[in-house]
Amino acid sequence: MSNENENGDKSTDLKKTIEKTTEFQQDLVRQFSNFQYNAFQNMFSSLQGFTNYNAMFKTNVQSGGRISIPEAERQALGIEEGDLVQVIIIPLARKQKTSQKN
Repeated sequence: MSNENENGDKSTDLKKTIEKTTEFQQDLVRQFSNFQYNAFQNMFSSLQGFTNYNAMFKTNVQSGGRISIPEAERQALGIEEGDLVQVIIIPLARKQKTSQKN
């Protein structure tokens, strides 16, 4: 009888261990899913804020290193002469220099 009782206890202990392991894994997956969801929400919020208050356009560098902000972007963002703006420069292509023939 004691052998059957021992096997029953071991079986019950094993079932409890499996249940606890399963609960732990499910909780871990839930926490990771929440973490991913929050990370994506933060990223999308940042992108939305970035696109609402900024403009992206291409322009050529003029003499003296000057660049121009197109009128449509200035109007959309309410930029006026003398306003301070931040510029991020990403070179796209270099001007092809004409070769001098002698």
